[in-house]
Amino acid sequence: MTHPDYSLETEAHARGARFVAGVDEVGRGPLAGPVMAAAVILDPNNIPEGLNDSKKLTAKRRALLYDQILDCADVGFGEASVEEIDTHNILRASHIAMARAIADLSNRADHVMIDGHLIPRDLDISAESVIKGDAKSVSISAASIVAKIRRDRFMESLAQQFPGYGWERNMGYPTKEHRSALQTLGITPHHRRSFKLIHNI
Repeated sequence: MTHPDYSLETEAHARGARFVAGVDEVGRGPLAGPVMAAAVILDPNNIPEGLNDSKKLTAKRRALLYDQILDCADVGFGEASVEEIDTHNILRASHIAMARAIADLSNRADHVMIDGHLIPRDLDISAESVIKGDAKSVSISAASIVAKIRRDRFMESLAQQFPGYGWERNMGYPTKEHRSALQTLGITPHHRRSFKLIHNI
């Protein structure tokens, strides 16, 4: 099993980039809540141990790494609201969130590595797409951890205001529990009306 490393970042530095950011988003699949993105510029001399695709880590390990990343790296956040998801579409909204995360960095990145196979339009900096990037680049895996923790915590707080949908467990994904709550409780202002399942209700 291969682990992400710093080699893509090293290549970008060799081409003259000073601040290289990894970018990832979370929340494209859920029926509710915003899509959130993070951009992370790691210090090559202080990279937290054990960075990996957030889906391969335990919740406890993710939370620990989240704190370490915030302590030692330059981190930017971005999100796109449910309204923006419904107005544009989920792919465009996730790209808007990514662009906001890049803009939120303290240092202006001069090269960004985007998880996936598409680069958001309107980016005015050097960028590359990295398929399965969170398993290849530690900067992208750090971004995936930060974005996931941020969104999970947001959905947990929304669950307090809108109980019954199980958002503290399913984070807005279309689980059996969430689907049956939609039938009995109806939709909330946080549901994505452009998504077929919600639209049909």
